[in-house]
Amino acid sequence: MLAQVISEHSLLLLLVAVGIACLFEFINGFHDTANSVATVIYTRSLRPSQAVLWSAVCNFIGVFAGGISVAMGIVKLLPMELIASGNTALTLITVFSMLIASCVWNFATWYIGLPASSSHALIGGLIGVGVGNALSQGLPASAGVNWTKTMEIGGSLLISPLLGFSIAALALFLLSRKVDVRASADQSDSPPPLWTRLTLIGSSTGVSLAHGSNDGQKGVGLIMLILIAVMPAHFALSPEALLKNQDATLSGLASLESSLLKHIAEGPKNGVSLVPSAHANPDLLPESAKVSIGISREIRETLLKANASTLSSEEKLSLRKQIYSLESEFKKLEKQGYALDSLRSLRKNLVGFVEYSPWWVLVIVALSLGLGTTVGWKRVAETLGEKIGSGKMTYAQGAVSQTVAMGMIGASSLVGVPVSTTHCLSSGIAGTMVASGYQIQKSMVRSIGLAWVLTFPVTLALSCGLFLLLRSLTGV
Repeated sequence: MLAQVISEHSLLLLLVAVGIACLFEFINGFHDTANSVATVIYTRSLRPSQAVLWSAVCNFIGVFAGGISVAMGIVKLLPMELIASGNTALTLITVFSMLIASCVWNFATWYIGLPASSSHALIGGLIGVGVGNALSQGLPASAGVNWTKTMEIGGSLLISPLLGFSIAALALFLLSRKVDVRASADQSDSPPPLWTRLTLIGSSTGVSLAHGSNDGQKGVGLIMLILIAVMPAHFALSPEALLKNQDATLSGLASLESSLLKHIAEGPKNGVSLVPSAHANPDLLPESAKVSIGISREIRETLLKANASTLSSEEKLSLRKQIYSLESEFKKLEKQGYALDSLRSLRKNLVGFVEYSPWWVLVIVALSLGLGTTVGWKRVAETLGEKIGSGKMTYAQGAVSQTVAMGMIGASSLVGVPVSTTHCLSSGIAGTMVASGYQIQKSMVRSIGLAWVLTFPVTLALSCGLFLLLRSLTGV
C-alpha cells in the first residue's frame, strides 16, 4: 500500500529511518532493563529470566498506557520550520543524525556497564541537529532550538536525580524507625518473606510500566517525525480529527476572533470570552490578540476552501504550523495574565489535529522496547545492585528506590515531561545506601556522574557533526 503512494526511494528511506528509530528503542530496552530488574534479582525476589520477561511484558503494556504527551514534547524540541519544512531529505537527515548519535552513546555506556540516560542522549541529539541546522544557514547556534521547551525538559532531567536521591533517602530513614532495613537476601539463597517479595515485585512492575509509558513515547515521537516528513499528506494531520472536529473547530475559531476583536475594542471586562486575571496587563493584549486573529483566519480559510480529505501536503503542513503558532499565542496571553478557560474545547480540538499517533506506531515501538528488554540486562544491573554502595542491595533499599522511581516517572508521563529512568533509580539507590549507613563507592559514582555529565555534550556534538556532514554530502 505504501509503495502505491510514495516512490520506491522514499519507501526505502522511510523503512531505514523507522528501523533506526526502532533500534534506538531496542537499545533503550536492554540499556534500561536493569533499572526495573536489578532490585528484584539482587534481592532474589525473582529469578533473572522471570524478572526480565515480566519487565518486557510491562514495558510493552506501558507504551500503550502512557498516551502521547511526552512524544509530542520530544517533537516540539526542534523548530517547526525544520521538522515540518516539507523537505523530506532534510528531515530524514535530522532523524538519522540524532538517532545515530544517541544509539552510539547508549551502546557505549551499556558496554562498559554504566547506567546512562537514553532520554538525555536523545535530547542531546535533538539539540545537536538544531544547532547544526542553524550553523549551516549562517545563524547563531541558539537560533536552531526551541529553547523554552529545552529548558523545561533540561530542568526535569537535572532535578530528577536530586529528587530521587533525597526522597529515597528520607523514605528509607523513616522506614528504618519501624523495621529492620538492613535485612538482605545475601544472607540466604532463599527468597525474601512473602510480603517483602510482593512489594519488590510490585514496585519493579511499576517501574517497568512507567518506563514503557515515558521512554516508549520518545520512539513514538521520532517515528511520527519521520512519517510527517516522508508522507505529510497522510500523517501531518490526524485523519480522525479532520473528520470529527472540523465543524466544531471552525465554529470555535470564529468565536475566538469575535471575542478577541471585542476585547481589543472594549478592553478587558467581565463577560467576554477572554477573562483577565488579577495580574492581567491590558496594554500587552492587543498585539497577541491581533496575531491570534490573523492565524485563526488563516486556519479557517485553509479548512473552508477544500474538503479536509483533499487538502494537499503543503496545505496540511501549513495548517500544522499555524495550529502550533496559535497555541504559542495562547500561551503568551496566559503569561500576560489572561485566563483562557472558555477556549479549552477549541484548544483541545486544535491540538487533536496535530498531536496523535496511529495504533501501529505504538505497536512497533512497544515490540522494539519489549524485545530489547529481554537482552543485555546484566552489565548495568551489576552496577546498580553491587557497585554503588559498599554493601549489596537490601530488601528495603530495593523496594524504596523502585517505588520512588516509579512515582517520579509516572508523574512525569502524566504532565508530558520526559525524565530519565536511569537517573531516577540509580540516584534513589544511592540515597538509600547513604540512609542505610553504607559508604558510597566514590570511584563508581564518579564514573556514573561523568557519564551523566558527558551524555549531553557528546551526543550534541555527534549529532551536530553528523548533520553537517550529511548535508554537505547530499547537498540538501
